[in-house]
Order: sequence, then structure tokens, then C-alpha cells
Amino acid sequence: MFAHAALCTASLVMLYPLLWMLASSFRDNADIFTSLSLIPAKFDLAAYARGWRGLHTGFGRFFINSTVISLLAVIGNLLSCSLAAFAVTRLKFRGRDLCFAMMLGTMMIPYQVTLIPQYILFLHLDWVGTILPLVVPKFLAVDAFFIFLMVQFFRGIPKELDEAAVMDGCSAWRIYWNIMLPLSLPVLGTVGVFTFIFAWDDFFGPLIYLTDVEQFTVQLGLRGFLDAGGTSDWAAMFAMAVLTLVPVLLLFVFFQRSLIQGIATTGLK
Repeated sequence: MFAHAALCTASLVMLYPLLWMLASSFRDNADIFTSLSLIPAKFDLAAYARGWRGLHTGFGRFFINSTVISLLAVIGNLLSCSLAAFAVTRLKFRGRDLCFAMMLGTMMIPYQVTLIPQYILFLHLDWVGTILPLVVPKFLAVDAFFIFLMVQFFRGIPKELDEAAVMDGCSAWRIYWNIMLPLSLPVLGTVGVFTFIFAWDDFFGPLIYLTDVEQFTVQLGLRGFLDAGGTSDWAAMFAMAVLTLVPVLLLFVFFQRSLIQGIATTGLK
């Protein structure tokens, strides 16, 4: 009984900022920082209307941009990371273990270390100002953590299935496509959900590479409501932040079983 009460109290403490943000989206800017109550004095939807059309580019455009980038990132990671994991666990070639060890080593390199070389590379490719730097690397298996996650799952699939498929005349590609992928739906769902969330919540990448307001994502759009030299529309920003959280929350609601199963079956308990 005491443990449940403690957990409920801790949950309320963690949820309070989100609930306060939701309540603030219905308040006037003048009332937001004058009350800690979670119940607004009156419910006003004006902030949602201002936020949706308040910037030079409608916020709906930012939602479309974020959705396109996130979905392309999901497709790229699912294809490239699963292929890399299949090569590590099922194919035999010289230097396989060394390549896998080097791949794991990249997880220890901070993003800031590779930022400048990557930017120079994309600048010479004339990709700065487009979504290509945010999408193309996903098709080249750059997320070592997701490769490691899939490797752990693939190692749990019996190799006898591969041997039986080879006896039936299957190539390595057919083994990957017809056997490994259908059996790996839990880990594929986990990788897909986390990739979508990471791409959707990314602020630094779009800030560096996107230069046109028409290409901005929702995270950059939220920043547009703040004005260091003037008046910030806090209510509109909170309103759009609430809408920005909706896709992420829906993902957790509909794919929570896949997330739990995918994590539990990879040895990362």
C-alpha cells in the first residue's frame, strides 16, 4: 500500500509540468506565470488559433515537414540497420567482428565531435538547406544503437531456420526478407518507434541544416514563438507544444506492447 502511494506521488510530480503546460495553453499570456494551479480560471482556445496560424508559415506546414522527415528516417533505419544486423549475425566475411567492434565504438563518440566534419561534407555536397542531411544518413546505417539492438534479437533466432532455407535453395537475400524480417517484428517496431520519436523531437539537426522557414520542423516552429527582444506568445507556444506531443503519445499508446516485447527479447532488461 505504501509503495503504491509513493509511486502515485512520484507520478504526479513528474506529470505536473505537462499538466501545467496543458492548463497554460488555455490561459492568457498575462495569467500564465501568476498561478501554479492546474485548473485555468477560464478555458480559452484563442492560443490554439493564434499558434496554428500565428507565424508567417502556418504550423500545419511544420507538422507536415516533421512527419515527412520522421517517416523517411524510420524507413531508412529499418532497412539499413536490419541489413547491417543480418550481415553481422548471419553472413561470414573477413573482418566481420572488427567491423562490429568499430561500429560499437562509434556509440562512444559525442555528436558534437563529428558535427563540423559532417557539416563540411554536406556543404560540399550542396545539401545544406535541404532535408537530405537529416534523412540520407539513416539509409546508411549510422545509428549504431539500433544495429546493436537488432543484432541481439537476430542472435536469438535459431540458425537451423537458415540452414533449412539454404537446403531449399534460398539465397541470403530471401533468408533476410522471408525469414528474418517476419520473425523480427517486435524489434522492428521498437526501432521504428524510437526512430520516429528521436527524429520528431530533434531540434539541433534541423537548426543546423534547414535554412528556409518553409522547411522548418515543429521543434523549430515552437522556437519561433519566443522573442528575446520583444513579447513572447507563451500561450500559443504551449498550445502548439501540446499538439506536438500528440503523435508521440499516440505511438506509445498503440505500440507499447511491441516496445515491451522488443526490448525484453533483446537481452536489454
